[in-house]
Amino acid sequence: MALSHFDAQGKIKMVDVAGKETTARRAVASAKVLLSKETIEILKSKENPKGNPLEIARIAGIMAAKQTSNLIPLCHQINLSKVDVQTKIADYGVYLEAEAKTDSQTGVEMEALTAVAVAALTIYDMCKAVQKNIQITEIQLESKTGGKSDFEKN
Repeated sequence: MALSHFDAQGKIKMVDVAGKETTARRAVASAKVLLSKETIEILKSKENPKGNPLEIARIAGIMAAKQTSNLIPLCHQINLSKVDVQTKIADYGVYLEAEAKTDSQTGVEMEALTAVAVAALTIYDMCKAVQKNIQITEIQLESKTGGKSDFEKN
């Protein structure tokens, strides 16, 4: 299978989706932010000097999903019908999950992935005052439906 963003001469191109059927599409992506026990306790106690990182990360993720085509050069602009970002404090730090939905001719995976990536970066920014060695890991697609094929991470 060839990469879809290259033409026969190897030049970069935006995929033409004009002939594709408009279908309901949904994607879910996730990420982890690894934090120290001390930082996790600060999040739980809501005593972070910069405010509540989890709520700000949720909003940042939603806003980022809406800007995906401005950030990723060959992404199509699509009308999002829903973007939701959930945060959960875990024993390792914060688990993030984003859901994006659209009725479009192209998928919504990049919007879900962008949402969790920016949400994770926002947690990093909000917590860097109390911890310097934060790690963002496992940004990945969990599932997608609609279009030519569905995907579910095993």
